[in-house]
Amino acid sequence: MPEFFDQRFSLGSLTEIIEGYAAGYFPMADAKGKLGWYSSKTHTLIPLDGAFHVPRSLKKALNTGHFRVKINTAFEEVVAGCAARDETWISLELREIYTALHQVGVAHSFETWHQSEQGEQLAGGILGLALGGVFIGESMFFNISEGSKVAMVRLVEHLRAQGFVLFDAQLMNPHLERFGAYDLSSKKYLAQLERGRGLEVRF
Repeated sequence: MPEFFDQRFSLGSLTEIIEGYAAGYFPMADAKGKLGWYSSKTHTLIPLDGAFHVPRSLKKALNTGHFRVKINTAFEEVVAGCAARDETWISLELREIYTALHQVGVAHSFETWHQSEQGEQLAGGILGLALGGVFIGESMFFNISEGSKVAMVRLVEHLRAQGFVLFDAQLMNPHLERFGAYDLSSKKYLAQLERGRGLEVRF
């Protein structure tokens, strides 16, 4: 479980929020919607090298040609999709913060769209922040089966191509384990974070 760091922040302090991420923290809302900074003794990373694993069951979906990716064309819809669950840490205030970070070019949506006879539909997506050569994945969702998994594979390919060196997924879960995600101690993570965010890389 993440550890709480007692600090409030406001929508008007984007610099402070970005500095919080750069220091290894991430914001979450509790059950009452109160925001705070959190940290963890370990950070979950998605490998950007050959250790990244594409599950066999997913390869068929990748090869159908029914999915295509877009970037930042449906940012608010992706944020809403990530927040739409019975218990969510993405409060309305945090959604506003993500939107403000998006407007200054820090937060991004990486989207998968599915083409069918009914037209094109948002199939899934990943919400995250880019700090130099570091991508911090905040959340993901799907509307169509495999939508978020296809987004994960294509995002890793995109980050590699752009020169990113670190893909931080924050907290481990069985879904991420299937892709070869691994945990790194906070000390080692912070060293990699400091090196990576100093790179001049465009998302």
